[in-house]
Order: sequence, then structure tokens, then C-alpha cells
Amino acid sequence: MHLTRSCLAAWLVVGGLALTAHAQTPDFDMPRPIDALDSVFLEELTWLEVRDAMRAGKTTVIIATGGIEQNGPYLALGKHNYILRGTTESIARELGNALVAPIVPFVPEGDVSPPSGHMRYPGTISLSQDTFKALLSDIASSMKAHGFEHVILIGDSGGNQKGMQEVAETLTAEWAGGQTGIHFIPEYYDYTAVTAWLEEEHGITQVNEGHHDDYGITTLMMAVDPSTVRVDQRVAKGKASINGVDIVPVERSVVIGKALQEWKTEITVEAIRKQLGGGTPSQGQP
Repeated sequence: MHLTRSCLAAWLVVGGLALTAHAQTPDFDMPRPIDALDSVFLEELTWLEVRDAMRAGKTTVIIATGGIEQNGPYLALGKHNYILRGTTESIARELGNALVAPIVPFVPEGDVSPPSGHMRYPGTISLSQDTFKALLSDIASSMKAHGFEHVILIGDSGGNQKGMQEVAETLTAEWAGGQTGIHFIPEYYDYTAVTAWLEEEHGITQVNEGHHDDYGITTLMMAVDPSTVRVDQRVAKGKASINGVDIVPVERSVVIGKALQEWKTEITVEAIRKQLGGGTPSQGQP
């Protein structure tokens, strides 16, 4: 018996829908068939790895905001996102009970029309404050829906701070009496303190050259990926310094960047624990 084209097409559609429905509704309690990846970043984990990490005590999630903006002649537009890639992992691992949501790269950077602020320079992407706050609210609400007990907001750029604070205040009121709390941590963002730390700990004094850049920011980026500050290209042109401080040898700047990352981690973790009541988080592993 031969199937007509119309019957075959209908069979394929029905069969495909059945397979799709099955694929989209796996058993929530199914066993994880393979070992978990050692990562704190949600986007790198499978849903089973996230489930098991939460069951093991990782019930805090960090939502970090960065930006896509002009950063002088040497630094990649994603400066803040690169820095956060290093600091959020360090913070989550130090807390011991935290995972990290995808870093939010889209933030207020100036008016789009007519362009203002960083939007005057090619490559910048900007959101309105309302869009930014709506985006953060939806991400935070998604984390709440999954059962995270604490949502932590940190931002690596000055223009992000007000919106994050307002979102935390609004959702705190909306979520009152529930199982999830949201916390804005302003202590993370303090580059004046970073400058002082460089002077006190490493004797590094800078002279402002007028770029949207400084040695501390550069080393934090270099600790993640030296190519993001164009080390090789700058060496070739005799431009391997910022604010009067040499960024070579690379090894030295990377060491300072990692030490700075650890220092920012200590300050942020202390502030988080203070907001959460000072308890020592569990050290659960997936």
C-alpha cells in the first residue's frame, strides 16, 4: 500500500509534532546521564546541571550589567563585559553557593536620536532607562521562577547603577513575603578606590591622558584576554602604556589584574554577605 503525498505529509507533521512535544517536556527528575561541567555560568550549563547545582545549594544567582561603548583608542567596546567575565566567576566561586546569569551587555549609553554620550561614537549600543529596567526585571523574574533564593545585581559601569537600584527596590516590594530576595550591591563599582589601591599596593600613580581608560581597567581586561586591549598592536607602535604607566611586560600587568580582581571580589563578597545577613553560604557542588 502506497501513501499518497498528502497522507505522507500529514504523517510527517503529526510525527514531528509528537517528537517536538516529547523533546520539550523531559521528566524534571530524570537522572543526569553525564558528569557536570565545572562552570558557574548558566549559559555554559545544561538545565540538568543547573537543577543539580541548585539542589546542592547554589541558590544565589548574580546578574551583572556591562555595556557596549567607546573606550578610547585601545580597548574593545565590550570592556565592561570582559571585566565582568573575570570578576563574576571569582565572586561566584568565593561565595560558594552562586551561579552567574549571562552578562547583560546592553545598558544606557546615551540618547540614540540625536546621539549623545557614548552614542556619538561608532559601535556603541544604548538602551533607554525604561528598556534597561524592564530587561533586568524580566531576567530577575526568570531567576525567581526557577527558585533562586537570592538575586544579586552588580554593574561595572556608572550609568547602570541607578537603574539597577530602582529595579531592586521595585522588585523587593513586589516580591515581599516570597521566597526570593533581590539585592543591589553598589560596593562592586568603585574605580576611585581601584586607583587608590594601585597607588597603595603597587606604587602606581597615573596621569590622566584624557582617554576613557586607565591602568586598573586595562589590567582587569588583560587578566581575561590581553588581546582586548590590543597589546601586540600597541607594542608595535610604541603605545604600550596608559596614563603614563607601561602595560608591558604583559605578565606583570596580568598579575596585577588578577590581584585587583581578587580585591574587588573580597569587597563584593563581603557586601553581599552583609546584605544577606552575614551567613556563610553552603559549599554545595553539582
